[in-house]
Amino acid sequence: MQKLSQPSLLKTTSYINGQWQASPEQFAVLNPATDEVITKVADAGVELVEKAIAAAVQALPKWQGLSANERATLLKRWYELIMQHQNDLAILLTSEQGKPLTEAAGEIAYGASYIEWFSEEGKRAYGDVIPAPSSDKHISVVKQGVGVVTAITPWNFPNAMIARKAAAALAAGCTFVVRPSELTPLSALALAELAEQAGIPAGVFNVVIGLDAPAMGKVLSQHKDVAKVSFTGSTAVGKLLAKQSADSVKKLSLELGGNAPFIVFDDADIDAAVKGAIAAKFRNAGQTCVCANRFFVHESIETEFTNKLIAAIKVLKIGNGLSAGVNLGPLIDPKAKAKVDSLIEQAVADGAQLHYKGESELVVNVSETSFVQPHVLTQVTNEMSIAQQEVFGPVVSIISFHDEATVIKQANDTDYGLAGYFYTENLKRVFRVAKALDFGMLGINEGIISNAAAPFGGVKQSGYGREGSKYGLEDYMSIKYLCFGGLI
Repeated sequence: MQKLSQPSLLKTTSYINGQWQASPEQFAVLNPATDEVITKVADAGVELVEKAIAAAVQALPKWQGLSANERATLLKRWYELIMQHQNDLAILLTSEQGKPLTEAAGEIAYGASYIEWFSEEGKRAYGDVIPAPSSDKHISVVKQGVGVVTAITPWNFPNAMIARKAAAALAAGCTFVVRPSELTPLSALALAELAEQAGIPAGVFNVVIGLDAPAMGKVLSQHKDVAKVSFTGSTAVGKLLAKQSADSVKKLSLELGGNAPFIVFDDADIDAAVKGAIAAKFRNAGQTCVCANRFFVHESIETEFTNKLIAAIKVLKIGNGLSAGVNLGPLIDPKAKAKVDSLIEQAVADGAQLHYKGESELVVNVSETSFVQPHVLTQVTNEMSIAQQEVFGPVVSIISFHDEATVIKQANDTDYGLAGYFYTENLKRVFRVAKALDFGMLGINEGIISNAAAPFGGVKQSGYGREGSKYGLEDYMSIKYLCFGGLI
C-alpha cells in the first residue's frame, strides 16, 4: 500500500464508545489486485456488537438533546476532515477494494457530500400545525430521531455506504452502530478516526469489525434496544434481516439487488448513449447495484452502437487501481470472478455470441486471480441467466428490440426494481417510458444518477426506504402527534 500522509488513519480494531477495542483473534485484509496482505484486523465477536449497542444507548439522550444546529456543526467538521484527508482515504479504499485511485477519491467526495448535505438538512426537520376539530384544542406534529440505528454495509462502496447512512442517522438525532464488510474494514475505521477528531461524542458512531456475519447480523437486527436497521447488500440477506427484525417490529431501510435495463431507442444520441453506457456499466468494474445489467438496443442502431461501445471499451486500461491511468480494477475476490466467468460461459452455451473480449495487458505487480477483462455479448435474450442475475462484473449483454411496448415489457420482466436508464431525443417518449418503467430511479439520457439531494432506493425486491434527500432523513425519524386540550 502507498504510504499515508496521516498514518493514524490506518486502524485495525473496532471502535466502540470512543475506544479502540482489541480482540484476541485477527484476520487478514487483502489487496484484491495483488492478493497481498495489507494488514491484520482484530476479529470482534457478538459480545462487542452488544457492547457497541449499549454504548449507543447510553450516548443517545445527550445526542438527541443537542440542537440540530449543534449536531450540524460536528457533522460539518467531520465532512471537512474527510475532504482534508481525501487522498489518504482513497489510498486505503483502493488498497482494500481495488477500484482505481481516481474513482476511489470520487467515492470519498461522494460519501462526504452526504455528511455535508445532511448536516444542513437536519436543521429542516419541520413538523406541522394541524387545524383542530374544536377551539379548545391545538394539534402539533413533531419529528424525532428513532433512536439507536444499526447498519450493515457492503464492500463495493466501503466509505460512501457508511457515510450516507450515518449522516442521515446522526443528523436526525440517532446514534449509530455499523458492521462493515470484513473484506473492506479499513475505510470504515478511518471514518471512525475522523469522527473522533471531529468531536463526535463517544458512543454516537461505533464500528464493529468481525468475520461472523450471520451471528453479528442477528444481534444487530434483533437487539431489543435497536430501533432501526439499515442494510445495503443482497436481496437474500435483506429478506433474512427483515425476518429477524420482525418480532421486535423495527424500522427498516433495505437497499438490495438490482437488474438495471439500459435502453437505447432508435432516435437516441448514440454517442451520448455510449458515454452513458461506459459510466453506468464499468464504474467499479461493474460492481455496483445500479450498474446497467441488460442493454436493450433498437435493431436499427444495434451495429452502430455496439461498434462505438467497443471502441470506447478498448481505451479502458485494466490493472492495479493504485497505478496511474488505470480505469478498471479487479473484482473483489476470486469467487466474484468465478461467478462472472460462469455467467459468460452459460450465456454462450445458451446461444449468445461473444462479440468482444478485452485483451488489455495488466499493469505490472498484480495477481490475475480476481481480474475480468471487459466482455460484450450480443444475441442475448432476456430469459438467459446473464440477463436475469445481477452480473457484478464488466460484461455488456446486448438484447435487440423492435418496438417500445415490447422493450418496456422486457425491461420490467425482473424481480428487481432499483435503477434503469434510457436514451431518446423524443420528449413524448421520455414521459411515456419514465411512467411505464417499474424502477425506483431512472437515468434519462444520463448514466450517473446518484447524489445527496436525490432519494436513492428501489421497488419490488430491490428493497424499500430511501437514502439521501429529505426522504432519507425522514427514514430515520418518527412522527409524534401532540394534542393540547383545555385551552379555553
